[in-house]
Amino acid sequence: MTVGIVVVSHSRALADAAVELARQMLPGRELAVEVAAGTEDGGLGTDAMAVSAAVEAADSGEGTVVLMDLGSAVLSAETALEFLPDDVRERTTLSAAPLVEGLVGAVVVAAGGASREQVAAEAARGLAPKEAQLG
Repeated sequence: MTVGIVVVSHSRALADAAVELARQMLPGRELAVEVAAGTEDGGLGTDAMAVSAAVEAADSGEGTVVLMDLGSAVLSAETALEFLPDDVRERTTLSAAPLVEGLVGAVVVAAGGASREQVAAEAARGLAPKEAQLG
């Protein structure tokens, strides 16, 4: 079992593209990555109940790391925690990592069997390579 990852975004297209990019780092390997993005009618927005369902779907018992794009996505993710069973909530980490860079790092270490804490730490380091390159 591995740590699951949830992507919360206002845009389904953005979230799907970020997940597609991250999955390119895992050729031939599977990892639970769920998306909670956009509204039911295809518009922009976030939904705490959709986030909650995505967390439950991604959780294999090892925990879940949730990455969010901005603003109300953070609020929706925080609210979603209230809808989760206590045991799932306790093993869910909301990450302040940048969505794309954090997601790429997170999927790589999660697929390698890292703990939830290690996955969240790798996601949080997502901007370091860009910062080093730009000086």
